Amino acid sequence: MSEGQIIIHVDMDAFYASVEMRDDKTLIGKPLIIGSMPNERGVVSTCNYEARKYGIRSGMNIKEAFNRCPKGIFRHPNFEKYKKVSERLHKILESYTDITEYIALDEGYLDLTEKVDSWKEAGKIGLEIKKRVREELSLTCSVGLAYSKTAAKTASEEKKPDGYFEIKTREDFVTLVLDRNVKSLYTVGEKTAKRLHLYGVDTVRDLQNKSNEVKMFMGKQGEYLVDLAFGYDDRKVIPYREEDTKSISKEFTFQKDVSSFKLLDDVLFILSFRVAGRAKRLGLYGEGVSLKITYSNMKSITRSMLISASTSDAYTIYENASNLLKNVHKGEVRLVGTGLYHLREEDGRQLSFSDIFSVEKDMVKEKVESKWQEMSMYYNLNFDEIKDMQNNVKVYDYIERMREVMDSIQKYNS
Repeated sequence: MSEGQIIIHVDMDAFYASVEMRDDKTLIGKPLIIGSMPNERGVVSTCNYEARKYGIRSGMNIKEAFNRCPKGIFRHPNFEKYKKVSERLHKILESYTDITEYIALDEGYLDLTEKVDSWKEAGKIGLEIKKRVREELSLTCSVGLAYSKTAAKTASEEKKPDGYFEIKTREDFVTLVLDRNVKSLYTVGEKTAKRLHLYGVDTVRDLQNKSNEVKMFMGKQGEYLVDLAFGYDDRKVIPYREEDTKSISKEFTFQKDVSSFKLLDDVLFILSFRVAGRAKRLGLYGEGVSLKITYSNMKSITRSMLISASTSDAYTIYENASNLLKNVHKGEVRLVGTGLYHLREEDGRQLSFSDIFSVEKDMVKEKVESKWQEMSMYYNLNFDEIKDMQNNVKVYDYIERMREVMDSIQKYNS
């Protein structure tokens, strides 16, 4: 495996909380918890470093956070504001290279391999990014410069917050992490760590020493983890493309081309439940939603967008896919599909409104039921039979029946 890459990982520091402190200076130096209010049912989305001193963390029940820090300041998240800041961050990063890979609103990789002639030159870019983020966004970020994606991610965590660190070789990486908990390796979350613990693997050194056992019992995943333990990682920085980014997606090809974008929107609603069901079975959450359209002339397009918080929720997938659909060319369509990409396990993910607020969950349930009822009345179909999405054939049969109803409506109106 090559150690010839030069990669930067940029990670904003306590992003949501930092944006709020930037916009309200009275919050600086005080424990700030972003999520639901103490008198609401919900959890913590994120918090600043002052709050973390009290043991507060993402996903913690808001009542427990309040008990730990009753004098903390609690704020609801403003995802639209965070997304706008993220767009400005991306413009800064993309001014240095067109090979960028974003894995969240506040985090991404840059490949400088073909852009610089030396580590020194790359280091200047890393420090310049920090300077520009501070000056243009009035925020701080941590930057890691390294020979691989895993090492760059590790480097950016090394001096948080507002840090900068370099890991130039595989040997440097192994020396740094050898006696750390195995969870220090990128991709090793709580579930994987518990599984490794069953084999007596607690540290990276243990993973090296028991590499054969791990490979035997964990297969491909075990081989990947052992490679990481020895510092091997030749993954490339890949700008998002539907065809080469790990994703979960569902598509439907109509028996006859359709021109009704209402029908396409309704089909996306159904397909979103198929995507969500698979994501939940795998215990994965997506940082982005994609849309695929194939027209009658066989031309295919894909559209994608990062979302405010990772999700496996069907309605969130549908809402974002629906928004993407509104901005594509209208025409005769033979295939429509949607999916989740930039998948990750639950550990460390950004939380959404419906994750944080119980009331929000209830509102989403109402929206889902309202959508089913509206479709039932429009197509004169009882969708109760397919709401569990267990029978592929039946689900797709319903979609074809929807198309036939829409054909009849269009003929009647023409």
